[in-house]
Amino acid sequence: MIIAPSLLAANFGRFAAEAARVEKAGADWLHLDIMDGHFVPNISFGPGVVKTIRPFTRLFFDVHLMCSAPEILLEPFAAAGADQMNVHVELGDEVVTSLIWKIKSLGKKAGLAVNPPTDISRALPHLAGISELLIMTVNPGFGGQGFIHETLPKIQKAYDWRLEKGLQYHIGVDGGITDVTAAECARAGADAFISGTTLFEERSLRGGIAKMRKAAEKNARGGNLDLDARPAAAKS
Repeated sequence: MIIAPSLLAANFGRFAAEAARVEKAGADWLHLDIMDGHFVPNISFGPGVVKTIRPFTRLFFDVHLMCSAPEILLEPFAAAGADQMNVHVELGDEVVTSLIWKIKSLGKKAGLAVNPPTDISRALPHLAGISELLIMTVNPGFGGQGFIHETLPKIQKAYDWRLEKGLQYHIGVDGGITDVTAAECARAGADAFISGTTLFEERSLRGGIAKMRKAAEKNARGGNLDLDARPAAAKS
């Protein structure tokens, strides 16, 4: 099970220290929400921030590009230290195919995100080329939103497809993830849990991560992946 705190919920004045704290607390990934003010109604940060915090942690950087024109950002984020870049299926099949190819050509893992109103079947043509199917469990743009329970069948479908097709992508969930909703998502088949507000508001980040991991593992649907997604530097 992968626990990925979202930096969007961290102290913006202490990003480097917060990134290091996430690693020390036992997280598996650091999730980085990139918002352009067009694809979603909010603006976060760019590759310069990622480049700045990269030396402070060896965590796997999971970059979520909530952007209308992610093609102009792929190379900058790859150079800044991203390990995986997620683009949105809502951009259209032709665009997504091109983006996935470009991400992989840069030596990075490609992920595909699906918003709550979007039919999960739109991800089908791209499953063989991705390392993560990121199912948004809130409408993207702002942290602290409530979990949308109607997204659970999408997780179940993503899990079924993975088994049927013999594929190896992670099933990520992002939005309103608490210990309770992490357990629900795990029962449906999720194995990567992005959580911002819930984890960063815990008195102990380490304790919060451990509690969420325990809830997910206890409720895991059979056959979840146990892939080593750490960057090469962390494996030495």
